[in-house]
Amino acid sequence: MAQTSISQPIERYLAGVSALVAGLPTDAIAAATELLLAVWRRRGRVYICGNGGSAAIASHFAGDLNKGANIASRHRFRASALVDNTPGLLAWSNDEGYAVALAEQLRNFVEPDDLVIGISGSGNSGNVVNALALARQAGAATLALVGFDGGRLAQPELSQVAIHVPSHDMEQVEDAFSVLCHCLLHTLRRQIRLEPPGDDPLLASQQDAYPGET
Repeated sequence: MAQTSISQPIERYLAGVSALVAGLPTDAIAAATELLLAVWRRRGRVYICGNGGSAAIASHFAGDLNKGANIASRHRFRASALVDNTPGLLAWSNDEGYAVALAEQLRNFVEPDDLVIGISGSGNSGNVVNALALARQAGAATLALVGFDGGRLAQPELSQVAIHVPSHDMEQVEDAFSVLCHCLLHTLRRQIRLEPPGDDPLLASQQDAYPGET
């Protein structure tokens, strides 16, 4: 009986995640891939932000783009997670407030050729909303990964593309975010292989991040 009671929530959770991932919007993922390819082609920068588990995903995705998307003879992504700058994050939070801590970091760097990615389970994280609003004002491209009902981040005035995970279970939303980031990475490598080699060997990768993959 005890084993049955333990198994039921496990099976229910895994079934929920499986259904959520299976239903992810491929059109929106393709549009997000195009945004990332465009910023890669023009050698712009990618800035990623979020809170809590979404901050961890932002940091993970930045690392994946910088290393896991590398293709031999092609230039690399230039990605940064705003959440990784702990001194800057704390200084702005302490002096001006947490709601502007991401946007004020971004203000130092963002340019029209860049892409800013906001990750939020609710879609309403104020500091992420403010970061994407600043990005739009600066003329940069914007992408949002959102859960729940989509929230403010899913609105077109903030996000050129929004990938919506339609669930109010935060753990499962974050699971889907991780799958989305890896799906984007998987797709980007295959698209970058179709691009011509770069013109500066010093800035190009020497080998594929995953040699031999098809």
